[in-house]
Amino acid sequence: MSEHASLLQRHRAVMPSWVALNYANPIELVGGKGSRVTDAEGSTYLDFFVGILTNMIGYDVPEVREAVERQLATGVVHTSTAYLLRGQVELAEKIARLSGIPDAKVFFTNSGTEANETALLLATYARRTDQVLAMRQSYHGRSFGAVGVTSNRAWKNNSYSPLNTHFLHGADRHLPQFKGMSDAEYIEACVADLRHVLATATGGDVAALIAEPIQGVGGFTAAPDGLFAAYKEVLDEQGILFISDEVQTGWGRTGDSFFGIGNHGVTPDIMTFAKGLGNGFAIGGLVARGDLMDGLHAVGLATFGGNPISTAAANATLDYVLDHDLQANAKKQGATIIDGLKEAAPRFPIVKEIRGRGLMFAIEFADPETGAPSPELATAVMEATRERGLLVGKGGLYGNTVRMAPPLTLSDAEAAEGLAILIDSLETVNGARK
Repeated sequence: MSEHASLLQRHRAVMPSWVALNYANPIELVGGKGSRVTDAEGSTYLDFFVGILTNMIGYDVPEVREAVERQLATGVVHTSTAYLLRGQVELAEKIARLSGIPDAKVFFTNSGTEANETALLLATYARRTDQVLAMRQSYHGRSFGAVGVTSNRAWKNNSYSPLNTHFLHGADRHLPQFKGMSDAEYIEACVADLRHVLATATGGDVAALIAEPIQGVGGFTAAPDGLFAAYKEVLDEQGILFISDEVQTGWGRTGDSFFGIGNHGVTPDIMTFAKGLGNGFAIGGLVARGDLMDGLHAVGLATFGGNPISTAAANATLDYVLDHDLQANAKKQGATIIDGLKEAAPRFPIVKEIRGRGLMFAIEFADPETGAPSPELATAVMEATRERGLLVGKGGLYGNTVRMAPPLTLSDAEAAEGLAILIDSLETVNGARK
């Protein structure tokens, strides 16, 4: 048995069966530089999924590595929040300023799941109710509370929840009742549904709406610009808070705004974040109005949240994003790839839709004969891109979407290379059906 086969066998023996691995022949990544990674067999790939959007500015970035090494050299990798943490304060100051939330305060956690749990705690405590609104097709984490606001059966193990959740329309325009609607008509229909939900399904005291500006696990589906501003007008009438889940859409990835919610022209009461902020180092958190953040009466902390190593990496990563205007690069490179895919798509009957914003884009697949969602086609395209040296991800309510989020540092040449591989892979998989 080869060393690779042995590792796969060992993985299956000790890891849960629900921890899925990509590809029919899973790969072990052992090296990385810039936008590329190398596996244990020596194959090199252009990475268009970067650890599920987490290696946001690529691999082996000197500024990040050196910041972490400086902190390691002090001998202090952890103190807990019982002591002053300079890096934590500096990072919080930057995030508070960038958020646009008035009188903002920041709390750091270990992950996006934990950040969303904390946001829901703040909102339900402030409003003294367990009623919450969320979006259909959403994903907010794997923990007990986060699953309660997740609307995707593939990611829900049970219906038990500490929350009383009602799900709204907004990213489901594929449904027949919305067919042919313009953006304005769809927003009007969704707002009417929100008012109806509030009047019929709730007890009148709702804590918050939590929403992803672009749904990550949902396959990069998104509400039309302006929907959340229209929703917030209704929410404000009843004092309902708005939580924007920016775990995947933050830090300039969408190109048009630094946080995804900016495309809707509205400032949320709370924003959650994680993934790319540490460029691979574990960090998450939330930024919220100071009155909400200070409102909890019990003592709280996060043992590892905001630790010196993670905040050193996060400070260096955020500074790099700002100093190199990576938001503008995301807009530029994303346009190259998305426009190129849209131009090529009519040649491929297997492609149902190309969608995305900035360096956050997806290809949805359907059976050309029946129009039914086709996870098999998505899997085939994933395998085809890997064979050609490109790593991508998968998602969507029906598992029929290939989703991609390259590093924000992607170059012109890399964008062109990735686009060419994608088109070649589509040609191969589409041709195999003839």
